[in-house]
Amino acid sequence: MRTCDECGEQIEGMPYECNGCGGAHCSRHQLPENHECPGLDQWNDPRGVFAGGPEAGGTGDGGDSLTARLGIDGITGYFRGNVTYLFLGLMWITFALQLASGFFLTEAQRRALFVVSSQHPEFVWTWFTSIFAHGGFFHIATNSIVIFFFGPTVEDLIGSRSFAGLFLVSGALAGLAQVFATALSGPLIGAALGASGAGLAIMGFLAVIAPNMTVRINFILPVPMWALAGFYAALSVFSTAVGGPGAGGIGHIAHLVGMAIGVTYALYVQDRVGPVETLGFGGGPGGRRRGPF
Repeated sequence: MRTCDECGEQIEGMPYECNGCGGAHCSRHQLPENHECPGLDQWNDPRGVFAGGPEAGGTGDGGDSLTARLGIDGITGYFRGNVTYLFLGLMWITFALQLASGFFLTEAQRRALFVVSSQHPEFVWTWFTSIFAHGGFFHIATNSIVIFFFGPTVEDLIGSRSFAGLFLVSGALAGLAQVFATALSGPLIGAALGASGAGLAIMGFLAVIAPNMTVRINFILPVPMWALAGFYAALSVFSTAVGGPGAGGIGHIAHLVGMAIGVTYALYVQDRVGPVETLGFGGGPGGRRRGPF
């Protein structure tokens, strides 16, 4: 497996090869300015940037494109390292579509689009659309907070492709588990929507990979990740035991299944990811951090 010439991190899949220096780099160091590329000195020289044109004796097609020189593999390159924010955007777009659909779709049609249910488990698209759909503003806001603060760290550790797989698989399986647990516990039709299962998978992953990683919340004492994840797991177990799998209108089984998937995946890859020490909410010192942290 190739390693990044800048930080030494093992690279999953094909590395980014810089056209300026010829080095192989991870997603965080793909841009020339992020790995002190000597080719940056040529940016003030038109021949360095637009080499291959007629003046340079080329074929007239301009040579390598600018995206190639920046290490971006076409349109998909813009999403690499940013899948967390892509999913957050899809969540809010889906929520807006839910609200708008109330003006021209029946309730049954809306449920067939956005809600995974025991009544129609064969509606396979709802296994995934339900991850991005939510039951209200507070529901999507709380899930967005969890994914926004924890998602980029996990994506940075395992790569965008693996993160997307973890998010979608955990979200779908958590929703299905909630649906059938509710249906089996009584006469109610099991139904679920929301990214809670995926969010708890992210937390469960970090609880294994970085159990002592400090979550710093302003005005609240620092909390280790294992304690934060353990609190949510214990709350879901207690609520299920007392009021059933959907007690309080919350998908407790989805939470537990999502966290279990995150923990299981973390155990599988823990020898291949780097350490994380501190995550700051709104400030404070940090360890290995990314994006808004």
